[in-house]
Amino acid sequence: MGGDLADVRLWARELDAVHERFVHRFSRSEPRESALAYMRGLIAPLQRKNGWPLAEEAGHAGPDRIQRMLNRVERDADEVLDDVRRYVVDSLGDRDAVLVVDDTGFLKKGTRSAGVQRQYSGTAGRTENCQVGVFLAYATDRGRTLIDRRLYLPTSWTDDRDRCRRAGIADDVAFETKVAMARAMVRRAIADKIPFRWVTADAAYGFSKGWRSELERADVFHVMATTRHDTVVTRWAVDHRVHDLFNGLARQKWKRRSCGSGAHGLRIYDWARIEVRPWHRSDRRHWVIARRSVARPQEISYYIAYCPAETTLDQLIRIAGSRWAIEECFQSAKQECGLDDYQVRRYPGWHRHMTLAMAAHACLTVLRARELDADKAETDPPTSSTSASPRGCPVTSGAVGALAGHGWGDLSG
Repeated sequence: MGGDLADVRLWARELDAVHERFVHRFSRSEPRESALAYMRGLIAPLQRKNGWPLAEEAGHAGPDRIQRMLNRVERDADEVLDDVRRYVVDSLGDRDAVLVVDDTGFLKKGTRSAGVQRQYSGTAGRTENCQVGVFLAYATDRGRTLIDRRLYLPTSWTDDRDRCRRAGIADDVAFETKVAMARAMVRRAIADKIPFRWVTADAAYGFSKGWRSELERADVFHVMATTRHDTVVTRWAVDHRVHDLFNGLARQKWKRRSCGSGAHGLRIYDWARIEVRPWHRSDRRHWVIARRSVARPQEISYYIAYCPAETTLDQLIRIAGSRWAIEECFQSAKQECGLDDYQVRRYPGWHRHMTLAMAAHACLTVLRARELDADKAETDPPTSSTSASPRGCPVTSGAVGALAGHGWGDLSG
């Protein structure tokens, strides 16, 4: 019991520290207090993390105060996000970090929630009535968490300005593709001097030659998934299909490697790479990488990489595999921080909720990283310099359970 209570106090202090990063963004005390209460409720062991359950956890008579904070308080959610991102960098910043782009769906009923329509949801694996958010994750050896977010607005919304206004979408918010949103997020990370070395994304984003070219011009290293129909410049053609590059490739060119741990253990594939884009600068290389299923060799996925000349195949495989870090973020943020458990329809409210859920997730990730650091300090020889390996979910079930028996109200001091 004493240990559990100590854990809860530790969590409360860290949430307070995150809250202090952006408390100056609120002009009045009520929304300041509501924002902290909201984050506390998001990581509490509640069956549902919206409306009345969050209000009751905060000790409010009803959900009005929290709803005002999400929907009606004038504040810039992007400014709060800047503060949260700086907290992540101060706690987990790593020059070898990987920025990972992906989107996730949020199933919804009705037609009034900003951006909702029948569209493909990777979460459901099919077309559903949902909202889709594009996110940017920050992945390091010590932890991974989300650092940017944008709600995707289909043309069925942006072509109907009256509908947009009713949902709080300003007239200057125009249609953007998901790739355009991803490009803007990475540009913002660069402008904000977020330390990182690589960018990776799945084929829905990596297929964009324009984005790959932009990253290359900025000398940003990347490993981007693409489709078999993508084309590259080789010594033999200016539009060589990536699939054709590997036809008849010698067996010894394929290397069996793991690209990291998945839900069912190590993800092991056969990998090969072929250099493309000849006659470029001597200290950089372009590669097409093939990932072939061991059990079903006809199933091959492809990646295009831009990297330092000395980069090995194993290093490229590690970056390709790090894309799964954002899937782990989505899973843990939805399960532990209520990322998908919200009752807001308006565009500003969606971004405010996501920002606070991401702040809560960042807090748990940082606490987990410190726990790993402490464990490592106790078990490793003093001269060891090996970094702690990442673990999937940033939250331990024991710590979550510790919240169940303790109220938060007396722990903030």
